[in-house]
This record gives sequence, structure tokens and C-alpha cells, in this order.
Amino acid sequence: MAKKKTHDSAALRRAQGPQARNIIMALLTGGLLTAAWPTWGIAPLAFIGLVPLLLLENRIAQGEKGKMFWLSFLAFFVWNTATTWWVWNATPAAILAWILNALFMATVFWLFHLTKKKVCNKPWGNFILIPYWMAFEYLTYLWSIKWPWLNLGNVFSTRHEWVQWYEYTGVVGGTLWILLVNILITNIILHFKSKETKPLLINIGTEVVILLVPILVSTHIYKHYEDQGIDTEVIVVQQNCDPWNEQFDSQFYDQVIQNNINLSLPLVTPKTRFVVSSESAIQEGIWLHEIEKAKALNTLHGYIQQFPQMAFVIGGTTYEWVPKGMEDDFPARPAGNNHYYYCHNSALLIDTIHLQHRNKSQLTPAVEAIPEWMGFLRNFSLTMGIARGTLKTDPESKVMTFDGHKVAVPICYESAFGEYVSSFCKKGADLVFVITNDGWWGHTPGYRQHFEFSKLRAIENRRCIARSANTGRSGFINQRGDVLQQTHYWVPDAIRETLKANNKVTFYAKHGDYLSRIAVYLTFVLLITFGAVSLIRWNRADNKSAKHKKK
Repeated sequence: MAKKKTHDSAALRRAQGPQARNIIMALLTGGLLTAAWPTWGIAPLAFIGLVPLLLLENRIAQGEKGKMFWLSFLAFFVWNTATTWWVWNATPAAILAWILNALFMATVFWLFHLTKKKVCNKPWGNFILIPYWMAFEYLTYLWSIKWPWLNLGNVFSTRHEWVQWYEYTGVVGGTLWILLVNILITNIILHFKSKETKPLLINIGTEVVILLVPILVSTHIYKHYEDQGIDTEVIVVQQNCDPWNEQFDSQFYDQVIQNNINLSLPLVTPKTRFVVSSESAIQEGIWLHEIEKAKALNTLHGYIQQFPQMAFVIGGTTYEWVPKGMEDDFPARPAGNNHYYYCHNSALLIDTIHLQHRNKSQLTPAVEAIPEWMGFLRNFSLTMGIARGTLKTDPESKVMTFDGHKVAVPICYESAFGEYVSSFCKKGADLVFVITNDGWWGHTPGYRQHFEFSKLRAIENRRCIARSANTGRSGFINQRGDVLQQTHYWVPDAIRETLKANNKVTFYAKHGDYLSRIAVYLTFVLLITFGAVSLIRWNRADNKSAKHKKK
């Protein structure tokens, strides 16, 4: 009996050994990706972040015990929570976001694992992960639960001098680069272990080229690129309004507008063309059919009358009545007496004569948009009272014009969508003004990550960016992605810079995320191949079983 117990204990220890090792490798991937992410900023770690998980996948594909789906879920859950924990400050729906995004990523990795086992269970089969992952990242821009924050190519916002070629590929080019390098390193390790000299040398040579050539090319572009366009003086205001202030009243609304005027006024010169303030800086609600009654707009209009050479760009909440027959539109909100209205998160441009506006199109999930399949929540809030229901959006991007300039004004979360921001530039926008309110997140990595992503938008479009946040960081970014000036967190401030207004359209702005669309087509081909191979093998197994029964 004692011998049997000893044998059982040894068997248990042998079983627990690989299981613990698998968990450690999954955690290692989560930790490496976290350490690579802004604002930790050790971007080169992204080149090895997926290697532990890929090596783990190879062992399981070769027959070692392990639950690939749950191990990859663990890796991606660590990455999601450790890099975006700050979302909790704005909404408890953050927990759902962490879990769902990790589940989506794990599903993609699991599908890659199954396809590889069926189609090509060898090191070069690891390349199947590339179209699957890139197609998934493309979906994060399109479906109702939009969350492109952790798309791999964003990691180089802290090493923007390495990715000047984003003007040709966009962020997805960075994703492709990271996947290729991770897979080649994994294959080098596998070939080294199997002592296969020729494929080992091929992978090492390919790895050196894939890793170094993009950096060398980008560095060359970075050193020789100069901002193009017409000199344009812009002032950015950071009024530093606490978004959690519960003492909202008309006096407070007036004070916020006056703060914008007081901060910007000392910096205005005859050359100033734009003053840019943040998202939701106008606190009072504005009905579009009676704009003349909006006190904040009248105050700003009076300010602009003193300086007719400039326009004021600012964010606010606007409303309009729902046209008859559109009452069933999902964003429509009941107003009583069978009336319905729309609510918008808007950007407004005010000059001496006109008022232009556009409405936010890329809404923050749970905070500003509830998916229609969750219609039972359409009139409720998931955001601790920040917002209720779903906002009405513009169907497409819209540029605003002043003094010969066309300007793009992406609102907050929209600046994380590369192809969307490029759509403004494709329509002739020569400057990009990002207006945002990152104050909901507090003094966390959230607002710093958001600022970093604007550097990538500057490179993709070769546009100077003026960024106004309600509180830190506001600043200016040139066409190479260099930060020219930036403000500090929780400090009221205004800064001025002369930017180059460039209307040349980059290759990426013209063609958008073409690499992602190619990946989607390849994913369909691979899934069909996976299904066909599985069916053929199932038929063969079924035939063998039938023959065996006859015997």
C-alpha cells in the first residue's frame, strides 16, 4: 500500500510539473506584452512577447497535455488587465471589457492552434497566426464592441522613430512586423532544438533582415523628413475641469468658458488662426435648432469678434429632435409626449460669421454606445452616471473649414482609429485637432497612452497635431511624431505653437488598412482549408471504422 501511495504521488508531481510550466509560460507572455506597452515603453519586448506562448503551443500541438484555449486566455487576460486597469475609473464595465477582449484573443489563438495542427503542424505553420491576428485586429475597428487600444502596432508610439513607414502601412504594419519577428524567433528555437541546420540558418538570416531593415529605413526617413505646408499658429487650452465635479450648475458652466478665454487671451497674436479646447468643454447642453440661445456660444462668439483672424474649436454636448418616422432609431431617446431626441458628442468651430459642427462617430463602448443586441439597456447607464443610452453619430467623417484651412477634429476615442482619422485627411484636412477629456481616468497610464497614440496618427498622415485634453496631456506633435510641447497633468495651462498645415495625402490615407483586408481574405481561405482537411480526415476515419466493423 505504501509503494502504491508513493507511486501515485510521483505520478501527480510529474503531471503537475508540465502544468505549472505551462502556466508560467502563459504568464510570461502576458508580462512581456505589458512591459512593452505604453507607457512602460520597453517596446522591443514586443518582439519576444508572444514567443513563450508560441513555444507552449508547439508542445501542445505535438501531443503534450495542456488546454491551449485557457492558457492563452490567461496570457491575454494578464495583458488586458495590467495595461488597461484604469478603465475601471470611468466604468465598472471595465471588467467585462477585460474578460471579453481576452476571450476574443484566446479564441483567435486557439483557432490558429487547431488550423496549424490540421494543415501544417510544423514550425512554418506558425505563420498561420499572422492573418488570423491581423483580421481580428481589423474587427476591433468595425464591430459594436470596438476596442483597438491593444492592437500590437500601437506599441511603437514610444519608439516612433522606428516606424516612420507607417505613412505607407498604418499601425497594422507594426502588427505584422511584431508577429513576423516573434514567429521567426520561435522557429529559430525549435530548429535549434531539433538540430536542423539549414532551416535554422534560413530563419536566422530572415530574422536579421526582418528586424533590422524596417528600423534602418525608418531611421533614414526620420532624419531626412521635414514638416511640409503653410505656417499656422495654433493655441491649445487645458482648462483643467474636474469631470467628477458634482456641483454642475450654470455658474460652473460659465466659469469653464471664462477659464478658456482667460488662459488663451494672453497668447493670441495677429498670426493666431485657431484656439483649440477640449471635448465637453462647453458644459451646457446645446439644442441645434436654437443655437442662438446657447450662452456659452454667445460668450465665445463675442470673444472671437475681437480677433476676426481666428476661430475657436471646442467640444460640447448637442441635441436635436428625432424626425417623424424615426422614433424606432436605436439612439432615439424619449422626451415625453411622444417626442424623441438625439444626443451627440460634438466638436464645434466658431468664427465671426459661422458655426460648424460634427458629431462623434467612433463611440466608446459602454460609455457612449450600447450594442443594439443589448437593447434592454438602451435607456440605462453602464458608466457610473457619465452617460446614458447610445449617442447619435455622423455617418462619415466631416472636415470643418476656416481661412483656407480644412481641419480634422477627432473627438477623444476616435483618435485611436487610424483609418478613420486618415479619412479626414483624404478629404483635404491639413491639420488635425484632437479634443478629448481623459480626466475620467485620473492620474493613471490611461491619459498618457492616449496621448502617445496621437504620435502614430501624425506619422500615418504626415499631419501636425494639436491636442487639447481637459487635463494633461495636451500638446503639439509634428509630422514625424515628435512632441513639440506638452502640458502637465492637473495644471490649467495654454500653449502656442506654429504648425505646418500639410494637404498632401499619404499612401496610407489613400488606401487605409489594406493589409488588414488582405488578412481577412487569407483568413477565410485558411478557415475553408481547415474545414476541408478536417472533413476529409473525418471521412477517412469513418471509412476505416466501417471497414473494421465489416471484418
